[in-house]
Amino acid sequence: MNTLLLNASWDLEEDSFRNIAVVDDPYSLAQDAASAIRTFQGEVYYDTTLGIPYFQQILGFSPPVSLMKAYFNAAALTVPEVVSAVCFIASITHRQVLGQVQVRNAAGQLAASTFAQSPAVVELETA
Repeated sequence: MNTLLLNASWDLEEDSFRNIAVVDDPYSLAQDAASAIRTFQGEVYYDTTLGIPYFQQILGFSPPVSLMKAYFNAAALTVPEVVSAVCFIASITHRQVLGQVQVRNAAGQLAASTFAQSPAVVELETA
């Protein structure tokens, strides 16, 4: 599956020919999973059931870390071709959650991406 490549500022990146860069599996799966985790519930106008209830249950509240991980894992699993997802939370500071999601596809390829308000894909590993 292809997706647009996002840089560390979560903005579009260009390739060596100055076209909008695209990436494929497994890199795209990790980036798409991080995007799903960053999606607020109701933000996707064509399906308002997608996303995480940040305003309703996370931001401004003190939810258990296990609840946040469950939401993050479920969001990552909405990405087509992702068969398993594991989230790790590194810090919770000033209403910002920083963590990493590791996803695996059916071929066994593993990819990891950080998620936060200013995420960057930091690690990619193919098994």
